[in-house]
Amino acid sequence: MPPEYDQAWTDEAIARFERIEARQAAYERAIRAVEVIVRSPDGNVEVTVAADGEVRAVSIDGQPRADILETLRSAGEAATWAREKVRAKELGDYQPLMPR
Repeated sequence: MPPEYDQAWTDEAIARFERIEARQAAYERAIRAVEVIVRSPDGNVEVTVAADGEVRAVSIDGQPRADILETLRSAGEAATWAREKVRAKELGDYQPLMPR
């Protein structure tokens, strides 16, 4: 005898999953939209960063420093690359339930 499925339970589970996905997407948009500015104690260095961790601007003594900003972005990309290498080594072909 094939197993019985509760259609109402299945529908509610799907609806709940969709609500969670929508809230996650809204959260991710919100943290990308919020910025904070951090200054060094002497006020010479200023960094603008989004709530998601993205460094948006760097200035030293009031002068924008694109070279430092680009270096910080490259460092973030390098960290992502390193995490992926460690994941591949430690978890092998394990596939997460949700795509990245």
